[in-house]
This record gives sequence, C-alpha cells and structure tokens, in this order.
Amino acid sequence: MTTPTLSIVIPVYNEESGLATLFSRLYPALDALGESYEIVFVNDGSRDRSAAILREQFEARPDVTRVILFAANAGQHMAIMAGFEHCRGEIILTLDADLQNPPEEVHKLIAKMREGHDYVGSIRRKRQDSLFRTWASKAMNRLREKITRIKITDQGNMLRAYSRSVVNAINSCQEVATFIPALAYTFARNPAEVMVEHEERAAGESKYSLYSLIRLNFDLMTGFSLVPLQWFSMLGILVSLGSGALFVLLIVRRLIIGPEAEGLFTLFALMFFLIGLALFGIGLLGEYVGRVYQQVRHRPRYLVDAILEREATPEK
Repeated sequence: MTTPTLSIVIPVYNEESGLATLFSRLYPALDALGESYEIVFVNDGSRDRSAAILREQFEARPDVTRVILFAANAGQHMAIMAGFEHCRGEIILTLDADLQNPPEEVHKLIAKMREGHDYVGSIRRKRQDSLFRTWASKAMNRLREKITRIKITDQGNMLRAYSRSVVNAINSCQEVATFIPALAYTFARNPAEVMVEHEERAAGESKYSLYSLIRLNFDLMTGFSLVPLQWFSMLGILVSLGSGALFVLLIVRRLIIGPEAEGLFTLFALMFFLIGLALFGIGLLGEYVGRVYQQVRHRPRYLVDAILEREATPEK
C-alpha cells in the first residue's frame, strides 16, 4: 500500500446519529485537497450502531478508509493513541466526529504545516458552547499555562495537526494517562496555531461531563508538572509557621491574661481549616501516587477487537 500524505484520525463513541453527515462532508473536503489521504476511524467501544455504520463506510470507500474497533471503551485519548500507532501519513490530523470542527477547515492546518511547523493547534473563532463551559475552559487554560508552561490557547479543541516525527515521539511513550496535545507540544520544535470556525454539534450530546473535564485537567496538571506538589509544600511550610506563631501567642496570652472560653470556636474554625488543608494535600499526593500505580501494572491501554483495512497488494 502506498504511503498517504495525510492521515485523519477520528475517535468515535456513540455517534451513530451524526456519522452520515460527517461522511457527506469529510470525504468531499479531503478529495478537494488533491492530496493522498487515509481516514482512520477508531470506534471506542460504542454501545450504539456506530461500529456497524463504520463497517458499511469501510466497504463503501475501502481505498481511503480504515477502521479500528475497540473491544471496550478506553477513552478519547487512548483512541487517538491507537490511531497514531496505526496511521501511515506524513501529516496526521485529529478531528472529532461531532462536526463541531468543520472538516472544511482542515486545509488551514495543512497549509500551516507546509510552512515548516511540526505541530499546529487550532483556536475556535466563536465557540458554540455554554457560557459556563467557555469561562471554565479559559480559566483552566490560564492555570495550566502557569503550572506546566505549555502554551495552548484552546486546549479543548480536537482539530490539530502533527508531523510524523512528533507522532513517532508520542508513540514511543508508554503513559497510561496523558493529554495528547500537551504531550505533542513538549516534543514539537516549531509549534503554531491557526484560527478555525466552530459549529454546534451535528447530533448527539457531549461525552464530556463536568467530572470528566475535571478529571482531564487533573491528569494534565499532574502528568506534566510537579508544581502542584511544590506549591502545596510551600503552603504547608507557611501554614506550619503561622500555626506555630499562633500557638506561641495563645500560650503567652494564657500566661499573662488567663484562659478565655470565647476563643474556643475560633480554634475550632482554625482546626477545621488545617484538617481540610491536610486532606487536600493527601488527595493531591494521591493523584501522583495513582498515576504511578496505573503505570507499574503494565496493563494494555486498550484492547483492539478488529481492524478493517484493505489488504496490501504486492508490488510488481
């Protein structure tokens, strides 16, 4: 099989209602580029008819379509990792199946890659999300940049382009939990970003709950920086010094003025604050320990049930 210029990796999870629309827009947009390409769909253990629809699409366009079927749900980033490990293009793009990123915008990232960049992110011009989700995303972007020094303007946008060298570096990593755009940024020598359009979901609903978003950002913070632990250590030192000073002050006051019952509730409030701070620190430490625990088990990150692709024909 000839090596395509472009590989489009698309994770799919319970997207049966929008796949037909995706196909009707994606293939014409890529055909218009005049580049050789392949589309690698990764079915992430969908519980609806997504897998069957992808099989039908493979039979309709086997020349440019490949399908990886997971045996169980492994998560969006693991689905992308599987796509990276099986794709063959020199420029690899990731795209969501929900059409919030129009396939017609792919050419902007390819043009930017042609300028010599090895990683191109995208910034949504006008996000079609709720006000709370937009605000929360921007707040987390600022916090992430301060902690990890990774400068990604719009970390929640899946439309991104990677060079083969960056994808090979990502494939060499064996992390169980990671955030692919941030990992790619650490390997890129000349990253860039472009502005793209953003649309409402064609069908279905978002697969990211509030808990999933919080979980994702915890993985991002603890997976790329020790700053949270260092900040908490500094905070612990300051609180310890403050608590020691307060204890000495209360002892001196008791010796000079005598005991007083009125300050009991103040001490209770201070105690509850310190207990809460300690529990937060234990939870933060648990995040790092949990990552180590997941890694040392050496369990497979995902299980592939089948791969649908056209068999290679021997060259004559």
